[in-house]
Amino acid sequence: MKKILLLFCLFISLFLTQSRAQTVQGITTNKATYANPLAVQFGDPYVLYTKGTYYMYGTGGGADKGFAAYSSIDMVNWKAEGQVYFHNNRNGWSDPKAKWGGAYWAPEVYEVKGKYYLFYSAQWQVNPTQEVENFRIGVAVADKPTGPFIDLTNKPIFDPGYPIIDANVFFDTNGKAYLYFSRCCYKHPVKSEVADLARQKGWFNEIEESWVYGIELKPDFSGVIGEPVLLLRPPVGLSDKQAEWESRSVTSREVNRRWTEGSVAFKKDNTYYMMYSANHFGGQYYAIGYATSSSPLGPYKKAANNPVLQKNTDQGGSVTGTGHNSIAYSPDGKEMFCVYHARTAKSGTERVVCIDRMQVKNGRITILGPTTTPQKLPSGVSAVANTH
Repeated sequence: MKKILLLFCLFISLFLTQSRAQTVQGITTNKATYANPLAVQFGDPYVLYTKGTYYMYGTGGGADKGFAAYSSIDMVNWKAEGQVYFHNNRNGWSDPKAKWGGAYWAPEVYEVKGKYYLFYSAQWQVNPTQEVENFRIGVAVADKPTGPFIDLTNKPIFDPGYPIIDANVFFDTNGKAYLYFSRCCYKHPVKSEVADLARQKGWFNEIEESWVYGIELKPDFSGVIGEPVLLLRPPVGLSDKQAEWESRSVTSREVNRRWTEGSVAFKKDNTYYMMYSANHFGGQYYAIGYATSSSPLGPYKKAANNPVLQKNTDQGGSVTGTGHNSIAYSPDGKEMFCVYHARTAKSGTERVVCIDRMQVKNGRITILGPTTTPQKLPSGVSAVANTH
């Protein structure tokens, strides 16, 4: 009896040891990788890195007529920080009762001289002609990345006379700052061979387009300097190599619009890069391209390897609608990441956030995605940091 009892105890001991080893191995494996999508339901994600912490801002994310934020030390595991911008702050200029709940979209936050500036688009309450799309861009300031952000003034930065969204600010090495934005498709029909084709095929009577512009910002962000400069627009001719991928929303008969939006600029080796998104933001063909220039206000030349990120369902994947990206770097600064929103078979119409490695070599951008399989953690993330 004692022998049987001894054997039983030995068996239990071996079983527990093996189980514990498997559990530890499982934890180690989980810590060493991440997989898209992240546990954040943002559209238009933007990442700020300051004082050893990442902060993510975006459209939606549970914010009520404003913007929410998340924080992370590894760019993979995110903690909700709650709402950081409220439309009804003392200088609020937007209209929360306008269509799309006031359209509080695409926030980006920049750290300048110890302050944090949030650029965003929303419906402007000054709307004498009752336009459905009356978007403008504003800027709010806070002492912390988590707010509360208060608008600098009780009006948008400037009024170009048409609706604009998707603010992106680029700080050049000479100290100048530039605001990039997208003129909306709204009431902006454009003549092109794609529009002619759509009319001939009986798809649409006209094609509206959104275009990306740039303009210099005043140093205190109180306004702009000069007039907007057109930087990017959809191709006019069908023979243009960019026409096929930038016109898929039209040729698939999704909608009578072609977009150029969600721009993000950076500089490397004296070359200015501008990434942008094309096609319907609510459709499967939303994709990312880029263009390069020797000057922050162009002219920009679109890249031959566009699009650099697009849906993978044609290759058996489950990701569509990849777009409106920002750029972030690993904790040690050695790896570059494309942060973007997408839809998956599981998320349905809900936009989710993904991050994938990107490279810039010899003037060419490559994005290693979209991925949904386990990927190595960003370089510089320690196992200890990942447990915090």
